[in-house]
Amino acid sequence: MGYLPHLATFFTLINLLIFHGFSEVIHEDGYTVTTVFDGNKNKLNINPHSVAPRPGFNDLLLLDSSNSVFYTVSLPLSQESLVKKFSGNGVSKYSDGDASSATFNKPRSFTMDFKGNVYVADRSNYAVRKISPSGVTTIAGGYPKPGRADGPGKNATFSPDFELSFVPEMCALLILDHGNKLIRQIDLKQKDCVYSRSGTLRSTTVWVAAIAISCLVGLLVGFAVRPYIIRTTGSIQTPQQQQVMDILPNESGENTDALLRQQKRTC
Repeated sequence: MGYLPHLATFFTLINLLIFHGFSEVIHEDGYTVTTVFDGNKNKLNINPHSVAPRPGFNDLLLLDSSNSVFYTVSLPLSQESLVKKFSGNGVSKYSDGDASSATFNKPRSFTMDFKGNVYVADRSNYAVRKISPSGVTTIAGGYPKPGRADGPGKNATFSPDFELSFVPEMCALLILDHGNKLIRQIDLKQKDCVYSRSGTLRSTTVWVAAIAISCLVGLLVGFAVRPYIIRTTGSIQTPQQQQVMDILPNESGENTDALLRQQKRTC
């Protein structure tokens, strides 16, 4: 039986030769991989599974599926980023209510609408959950057994393998129900599908305020220089320039002061 290890090595070499002989790998330059966050070095022992930026916030929403907890992680992302618990208490169960005390059962997919509401594919609980400022609720499913029933949220059932995607153009969640080989849809509330332009409005307000201040400054400057405007010429004259104009001779060869004295004598 001593020839078996050598035979295994032989077949391994054959497989490597076949793989490299019939496959082509093209590496594109200019890309570098850098570790920016290590859950092993974090005191919360976070196991990152899914991450996405939160609309309107300067942070990321991070899902630790193993511990059934959501966290927010401040940007820029680094080992020194501020990590806060967003929802879930670390126990794999099923309970709605306050975000900090609600429980999930190892969810592996989530998505967010434009208002920052989080929709969770809580697969082991066969439920679609929603995390909002008011807490955690169930919007569809929640039965203890899998299924494929459509209908009102409380009557719907899902397989234990599904994911969610927010489609703003449809104002809906699409459910990729892998276990049932289905694409399913949940219509959302219109108010949650309207893109928040708060940042744009703030920028516009600042821009309008800047223009208003510029106009006000222009008016003040205009009133300040008004005494120096000569209506006949339409140009700005300082007192020194006015004195020079008075001493300059006119067409008859006499300056303005001399003409005034002559007019007084004739009167």
